[in-house]
Amino acid sequence: MTELHDLTAIEMSELLRTRKVGAVELTEACLRRIDEVNGEVNAIVTLVADRALDRARQADADLARGHWRGPLHGLPVAHKDLADTAGVRTTYGSRAFADHVPTEDDPLVRRIRDAGGIMIGKTNTPEFGTGSHTVNEVFGATRNPYDLSRSAGGSSGGAAAALATRMVPLADGSDMGGSLRNPASFCNVAGLRPTPGRVPSRSATAAWLTLPVSGPMARTVGDLALFMSAIAGFDPASPYSIREDGSAFAPPLGSDVAGVRIAFSPDLGGLPVDPETARATAEAAAVLTGLGAKVEQVDLDLSDAEDAFRIYRAWYYALNFDGIPGVGPNVAWNVERGREIIGADLARAERLRTGLFHRMRAFFDDYDFLVAPVSQVPPFPVDDPYVTEVAGQPMPDYLAWMRSCYWISVLHAPAMSVPCGFTSGGLPVGVQIVGRPWADVEVLRLGHAFERATEHWRRHPARS
Repeated sequence: MTELHDLTAIEMSELLRTRKVGAVELTEACLRRIDEVNGEVNAIVTLVADRALDRARQADADLARGHWRGPLHGLPVAHKDLADTAGVRTTYGSRAFADHVPTEDDPLVRRIRDAGGIMIGKTNTPEFGTGSHTVNEVFGATRNPYDLSRSAGGSSGGAAAALATRMVPLADGSDMGGSLRNPASFCNVAGLRPTPGRVPSRSATAAWLTLPVSGPMARTVGDLALFMSAIAGFDPASPYSIREDGSAFAPPLGSDVAGVRIAFSPDLGGLPVDPETARATAEAAAVLTGLGAKVEQVDLDLSDAEDAFRIYRAWYYALNFDGIPGVGPNVAWNVERGREIIGADLARAERLRTGLFHRMRAFFDDYDFLVAPVSQVPPFPVDDPYVTEVAGQPMPDYLAWMRSCYWISVLHAPAMSVPCGFTSGGLPVGVQIVGRPWADVEVLRLGHAFERATEHWRRHPARS
């Protein structure tokens, strides 16, 4: 018999709507699951059980009166520890904020609550979301549920591990250089980096910067769509917010991809890729061909994204984190690089990114999607600070192994990681589906078709 915590968010929502299950019962099931497995993986770092049960009781009372709050009514949700939660500790993974309790909710948190979601806790993240390995000096490392000796990825690694172990059906995250996609790939779940402006994201210091975005993570693509139907929408506090609500994302998603034009890039123009990752990604291309898509291998050069991303990222770190005492080495390194940025560097980044945008605009005249690796490696040892070598090539710094994700971040395009297989040692591998800017729904549809054909998401970690 399927346990409540094993159900998808869509299945849970249907049971709630038909009153076959109550929000309290569902929340209690997730709390029991957290108690069973969180000690091993260290995914949820701040638990608000009493608060969650109070809100679950209110959700049941609302439903008894015929009041359905929205697409997430009664569903437990975990928030990344970068998102402010009023009255609930938010550390940003930093010792400098170890006891920080915000007085206001992040806009995304508020939108989830308004749609009926129930906050159950906060998920682990590296300090200020810095890097694709979830470890910090406040809570330690989050471990991969499929192999506790391996990394869960990052920076939304706590979210991915919580989903993989069925502690929660939905978890939010954020992504600058791959933080929604890399941990999804490492933990056999789904993560969507939406088109910038699709999901509310506010900044008091860099309101025009479109590299960092907020977005959804879930176990299935259908659940991603359900989540997006609640969180997508216009926010006047963002100057590039998209003026469309989330109704287009409401399930069900279609699954017919016959005739869809897909460009398959096994290495994004020469990046080193681990052989097991390359094998799984190639098998994904074959699956899409079998579904009737027109798949063509392409030689795609995205190398201009390298300088563009690094310059903008360094500038962002100096702008936001310079002067904060006691930060860790990754944040300090980024801040130092940002201090070195001059006007000519920003001009170069803007030229490179603009050129890429127009070249990719022409590219997407010929293709509907780009399919490529999410991460260049499978999950690496949790005790390693970062990947130092990929397919025999040394990595010059802690960022370099993430190029297959952060080059895509520069494109202003939606990109999703969906499970596509496992290494010979049983470690998950995801495939990255990239669409033209603003084609978020289309990306989800292709991912949904692939997911239905493969069903890799159903393979639970051993501790399930």
